[in-house]
Amino acid sequence: MRSRRRALDSATRARAAEALTALLTALPCYRSAQHLSAYVAVDGEVDTNPLLQQAHRDGKHIYLPVLSAEHADVLQFHRWTPASEMLNNRLQIPEPHTSGVGGIQPSMLDLVLTPLVAFDSSGNRLGMGAGFYDRTFAFLKTGGDKPWMLGLAYEFQCLDHLEKASWDVPLAAVVTERSVHLFARQEIDPG
Repeated sequence: MRSRRRALDSATRARAAEALTALLTALPCYRSAQHLSAYVAVDGEVDTNPLLQQAHRDGKHIYLPVLSAEHADVLQFHRWTPASEMLNNRLQIPEPHTSGVGGIQPSMLDLVLTPLVAFDSSGNRLGMGAGFYDRTFAFLKTGGDKPWMLGLAYEFQCLDHLEKASWDVPLAAVVTERSVHLFARQEIDPG
């Protein structure tokens, strides 16, 4: 799946990013979100730059994941604007340069947009294998109602079935360049 993502040409990537941004920004959960987390695309992931730029124009408070030096197994979220200085973390993923300020607790986010390698029709997500999102948002498995967890992907990343592990945090939806796949919390429905 990762090879297939990386093989996409730049024009296909750009069209997909614009189409996904249009679908996502029409969702009520996006329109009502004040604090949202996204990510900087790497390894052929759907380009999030059009979405980040639109969210900034829409006045959203945008946060990007930062690998914590103190807690290596969870994510922190720090404020991002188009003027933010970005540095590569230990996994070579760009993240906002921080001085320990501008962060937000994961439970205070309204909407979390996650990368993924594959997803299925039940909202199971296959990530890169490190488990950062599952550990960071494990509190959602015990009844937390926010944030909404939405995956961003290309349509071809949808599989019939993925094995679910006990630690997996399911997604409420996945937005692709073609559609919104709803799994839970039907109030995110655009129509």
